[in-house]
Amino acid sequence: MAAFEKIETGILALDRLLDGVRIGDNVVWQVSEVADYARLARIFGERAIADGRKLIYIRFAPHDELFAPRDGLEIVTLDPSRGFEGFTGEVHRIIERSGKEAFYVFDCLSVLQEAWSADLMMGNFFMVTCPFLFELDTVAWFCILRHRHSFEAIARVRETTQILLDLWHDDGCLYIHPIKVWKRYSSTMFFPHRLCLERPDESIAVTDGVSVSRFYEIAGRMDEPGESRNLDSWELFFMEARKAAGDTSLAKKMAERIIGGEDRMLALVARTCSAQDLLAVKDRMIGSGKIGGKAAGMVVARRIVLERLPELADRLEPHDSFYLGTDVFYAYIVHNKLWKLRVRQREPEGYFALAPALREGILEGSFPHDIRERFTRMLEYYGQAPIIARSSSLLEDSFGNAFAGKYESVFCANAGTPEDRLASLEDAVRRVYASAMDPSALAYRKKRGLHGQDEQMAILVQRVSGSLYGDFFMPAVSGVGYSRNAWRWHPDIDPRAGMVRLVIGLGTRAVDRTASDYPRLVSLDRPDLDPSGSGADRAEHCQRSVDGIDLAERAFATKDIEAIVPIIPSWLASLLVERDGNAERSLAERGIFREITIGTCGGALLERSRFADATLLADLGAMLRALEDEYESPVDVEFTINWASPGDWRINLLQCRPLQTPKEDEKTAATRNRGENFSAIPDERIFLRLSNCVMGPELHARVDVIILIDPEAYYELPYRDKPTVARAIGALNARYRERDLTVMFLAPGRVGTTSPELGIPVSFSEIDGFTILGEIAWSKAGYNPELSFGSHFFQDLVETGMYYAAIPEVAELVRTGENAGDTVWNPALLSSVPDLAPSLLAEYPLPPGLIVCCENPGLVFVSDVVRLSCVCARMQ
Repeated sequence: MAAFEKIETGILALDRLLDGVRIGDNVVWQVSEVADYARLARIFGERAIADGRKLIYIRFAPHDELFAPRDGLEIVTLDPSRGFEGFTGEVHRIIERSGKEAFYVFDCLSVLQEAWSADLMMGNFFMVTCPFLFELDTVAWFCILRHRHSFEAIARVRETTQILLDLWHDDGCLYIHPIKVWKRYSSTMFFPHRLCLERPDESIAVTDGVSVSRFYEIAGRMDEPGESRNLDSWELFFMEARKAAGDTSLAKKMAERIIGGEDRMLALVARTCSAQDLLAVKDRMIGSGKIGGKAAGMVVARRIVLERLPELADRLEPHDSFYLGTDVFYAYIVHNKLWKLRVRQREPEGYFALAPALREGILEGSFPHDIRERFTRMLEYYGQAPIIARSSSLLEDSFGNAFAGKYESVFCANAGTPEDRLASLEDAVRRVYASAMDPSALAYRKKRGLHGQDEQMAILVQRVSGSLYGDFFMPAVSGVGYSRNAWRWHPDIDPRAGMVRLVIGLGTRAVDRTASDYPRLVSLDRPDLDPSGSGADRAEHCQRSVDGIDLAERAFATKDIEAIVPIIPSWLASLLVERDGNAERSLAERGIFREITIGTCGGALLERSRFADATLLADLGAMLRALEDEYESPVDVEFTINWASPGDWRINLLQCRPLQTPKEDEKTAATRNRGENFSAIPDERIFLRLSNCVMGPELHARVDVIILIDPEAYYELPYRDKPTVARAIGALNARYRERDLTVMFLAPGRVGTTSPELGIPVSFSEIDGFTILGEIAWSKAGYNPELSFGSHFFQDLVETGMYYAAIPEVAELVRTGENAGDTVWNPALLSSVPDLAPSLLAEYPLPPGLIVCCENPGLVFVSDVVRLSCVCARMQ
C-alpha cells in the first residue's frame, strides 16, 4: 500500500475534517480525561479489525483498559518502570517484529512521565518512536493529558507527530480542535468542530460567535488552573516538597528521584541527607533524572563528615557543583538522531562492533537550545574559574561496581570569550558521554553482567580546587585515600588505619600510572614506613612533574617540579618538596653546582593546624573512619588540600565510593585443604616463591593457564613492535576471560604503563580476565615493578580480586646461578609443558619464545595474607 493513502477511522466526521487519516500518520489526542480518548480509540480499533488490519494495543498504564481481549487484536503489556531505555527498546522490537502497515493504539503517554519522573523522557520516547512508525507505513493513536506537561515536552510531540488534536467533551458532544495536520489544509480545518456521538458521521465547524463563545467557555472550565499548570510530575513534586521540607519522609522520596534505585546507596542517602540537602542538589541540576553515582557519593560523604566531625567544618572546603541529569544524556542521543544506533549497539552482536560508530556520533553532536542556555548560566556563575566535567553514570561508584577510571573526566580552563568557554564545556560533555563507548568500559560492564542494564550518563561539574600561581592553576596537594589498607607493604602496618596517596598539583598523577613519577604513599598509622625508603631510594621514587591548568594556553599542562617551586610561596614549597642531596653531590663532583628539587609532600604530612592540635593526617584518618562507619563498608575517596598560610589548610572532598574488596569464590574454596604442606615443598618443585613483595587476597587455586613474557626478548624487541605484545596479551585475555579459569600473567616491568620501554602497555581491559599478575624486575633493561597504590590500575586489581606479585632481581640471580634467598623463580619448570602461543598468536608477528602460553601446567598457587607471602608449585 502506498504511503499517504487514506484509511477510514470509523468516524466519518473525523475523516472529513482531516481530509482523511493516512498511512504513516501518528495521531495524538490532548484530552482532559482518558475516557474521551477511549471512546474514539475503540471506534478506530473496531474499524481496523473489520478491515482486516493488524491491530496492536500497547498496554502500560493503570487507567481502565481501552480494549478487552478479542479476535483480531493483539494486546502487549509493558512495564514503564523498567526505565526509558528498556521500555522504548521493547516498543521498538514490537514495531520491528510487526512490520509494515500495522495499526497501533497506545495507552495514555502521560503515565510515562510519572514512571520516569520527568517530561523530558516522555517527549524523547515519542521523538524516537513516531518516526519509526512512520517509516513502516503504520497508523498509531496516542493520547496525552492536557496541561500536565511542560511546553518543551509538548513542543517535541508537536514537531514530531503528523496530527495533533485537542479533544473536549460537553453534554454528550465532543469538540475536536485540530492543532497540527501535516500536509493537509482547508479553510475551516483548524476551527474547533462539534461532534455529536449520536451522529458520528456529522460534525459542525464552530465558526459563529455564539458557538465559539460556548466552546471557549467549555475549554476554560476544563483547564487546569493555578501554579501547577503546564508543570510535569518532576517540577510538581519538588514544588510540593518545598512546601513541606520539614517532612522527614520526603528525603527518601527525593532520593529515589535524583539518586537512583540501588538499594544500599539509596538507604545511605536517605539516612544521612535531609530534604533541604536534596533540594539544594535539585536547584543545581541541569535537566531532570538522576545525578549518578559519583555525584551522589560526593554529596553524601560531605554530609557524613559535617555531621559526625563538626570540628572539621572550618577545614572542609564547601562545594559549589552542578549536576547534568541522566535525562540530558538520552535527550542528547535523541536530538542527534542516534537512537537507532544506540538500540542496535545494545544488541549482543552490536555491543562492541557498533560502539565506535556511536562514539563518533556522540562526539560530533550538538546540544538542544534549552540545554545550551543552562550551560551558559552555569558558566556565568563560575566566571573564569577552571572547571572539570566528571562522569557520574548510574552504575558508577555504587556498592559492587566502582568503574574506576573507565569513563572520562575533562578539565576546562574556562578562559576566553563566553563563546569560547561554552564551546569548551560542550566539548568536555561530549567527551564524557562518548567515553561510555570506550572498549574498557564496555568490557567492564560485560564482565560484571551489567551490559543489559541502563547505563545512563550523568555529569558532575565541579570548580577545580586550587590557586593561581602566575598563569598556572593547581591545588597544592591532591590525593586518594583508602579506609582499609588491604594490600599493605610492611607487617607493622595496621590495615584498618587506611592509607593515602599524595601528589603535588592535580590528582591525575594520584590515580594514573606515570612513566617517571611516584606519588607519596602513606599508611595513616605509620607514616614513617615509606615504601619508597629514604635517601637515594626516596629520590628515585619521588614526584618530578606537576599537572595543572595553564590559563595562558587554556589547556591542561605538565611542568617540571623545578619550574613550580619558584612560583609558589616559599613556606608552601617547604611542605611539598625537598632537595635531592645525593644528586647535588653527584653533580658537584663533576663541577656542576645547582639545586635539585624533588616532590615528596613530606612536610605536608607533619603539618599541624595553627588553630587546633590537629594534623593533616589525623583529619584524613578521621574522615575515612567516619565514612567507613556510615557506609558500613570500606571506602576510598579523592580529595585536594590547599593552604592559605602555614597551618591553615582546607580539604576538598571530591569523591567517595565503597571500596571493592575481593571475596573468595566457590572455585577457590573448593581447592583448599588438598592435603599438602606448601611450606615444606622442595625448591625443585617450586615455580615461584615470594615474601614481602606481594599483595592481594588469600588465594588457594589450581593454575589453569600461565602466560609469560620473556624479559630479555621483550627488551630486544624494536620499540615500534612493543605495543603488538600488548595486543597479543589482549587476545589471550579474550580467549580465557569467559571460561572461569585461574590465569597467571607474568611480564617484565610495569604492566599497564603508557611507556613501552618501562613495561607492557596494556589497558586493564586487556588483562581483566587474569587472576594473578606478576611484574618481573630486570635492571639491565630498567624494568622496575611498581604497583601504584591508589591508581585506577590498583583499584582494578583490588576490585577484580587479582593477586599482585613483584618478582625482584631474582630473575637475574637465576640466570647466574647465585643464591636468591627465600625467593624462588624457576621458569624452566614450564619447559615440559607445551607452549600454545605460536598457534594462538599466529596473526601477531612476534619472535618465537617472547610470549609463552601454557595450559594445565600442573601448578597450584597459595597465598598467605598474614605473612605476606605466596608460593606456586607443581602438584604431586
